[in-house]
Amino acid sequence: MDVELRQLRCLVAIVDEGGFTDAAIALGVSQAAVSRTLASLERSLGVRLLRRTSREVTPTGTGLRVVAHARRVLGEVDDLVREATSGHVRLRVGYAWSAIGRHTLAFQRRWADTHPETDLQLVRVNSATAGLAEGACDLAVVRRPLDDRRFGSAIVGLERRLCAIAADDPLARRRSIRLADISGRTLLIDRRTGTTTTELWPPDARPATAETHDVDDWLTVISTGRCVGMTAESTANQYPRPGIVYRPVRDAEPIAVRLAWWRDDPHPATQAAIELLTELYRQGADRLSSERKRL
Repeated sequence: MDVELRQLRCLVAIVDEGGFTDAAIALGVSQAAVSRTLASLERSLGVRLLRRTSREVTPTGTGLRVVAHARRVLGEVDDLVREATSGHVRLRVGYAWSAIGRHTLAFQRRWADTHPETDLQLVRVNSATAGLAEGACDLAVVRRPLDDRRFGSAIVGLERRLCAIAADDPLARRRSIRLADISGRTLLIDRRTGTTTTELWPPDARPATAETHDVDDWLTVISTGRCVGMTAESTANQYPRPGIVYRPVRDAEPIAVRLAWWRDDPHPATQAAIELLTELYRQGADRLSSERKRL
């Protein structure tokens, strides 16, 4: 069975215009062509779609359902064409949990000032590639390497690892903690998108783990005190939550923040996004260093 878009457009036009003559005018074809196209669609489907009288044309019950589906199909095709032909006037940046933390607002504002011709959209997709493999974004902010040759990536900055703990936990009274302080706890992790694995600890001192797949669930469970979490500092900036405190883990390696893209089809604004994010992370590191020296 081969159903063509031109057949669906013809059916919708007949229904919208109220007849074959006006549908032919709307489509820019002859009335005979409209009749032939509809007849071929009905043969392909094996059902009658329209009732014809000398005064009117009305959909059958099946015809009404087919018309409704046809409208959705044609709408999706129109969206596909717009995406393919004008996608470069928009830059979609995907992220799984926390975008780019405290740099998120500055990134949006600076981009709007320096690249007004390209609309920036941040898209949250909780997948390993932050929506890149799924086609939901053009660039993705990821915090672990993508072991897939289809993707290129560049490190734009580093973030500290923080421990998320309930506000009434004894560890919350400390200014910072060590990995050993967590080894006896249950660590709540997201294996699909998270940055924390038990390999951060020696084999004989690894914490027990429980799993989650969403940042809101992660925060909710940690606030009860049943589990602790470890995450990039961007999560603390993006998700402050009553009942939860974040403390630096001073003996854990920082997390590299990467911007990833499709190697064979990079967005034209990729390099500009890399440069802007790299500058924002560098400026943030310089400010933090200056503050520490003053202290």
